[in-house]
Amino acid sequence: MANPDVVLLTKADCHLCAEARAAVERVTSSLGVNWSEQTIDADPELQERYAEEIPVVLVNGIQRDFWKIDEQRLTRVLQKVIQN
Repeated sequence: MANPDVVLLTKADCHLCAEARAAVERVTSSLGVNWSEQTIDADPELQERYAEEIPVVLVNGIQRDFWKIDEQRLTRVLQKVIQN
């Protein structure tokens, strides 16, 4: 069973980040997966790459969703990773 690396990228004053945080928490909790949150505010590289897409969910370093997190899609992605 693989343990996926789930990261939620956020930034200050992000009106969608609280919803994304809750969505990621619901999905990962239901699957027993850990996740982390990383702000892009102090990282110029991340700011340049993701500034217009925040919040962003990365699974094993691959962008899987942004803005409004689709819980069903995230669940499917994580289940695939866990099974492989």
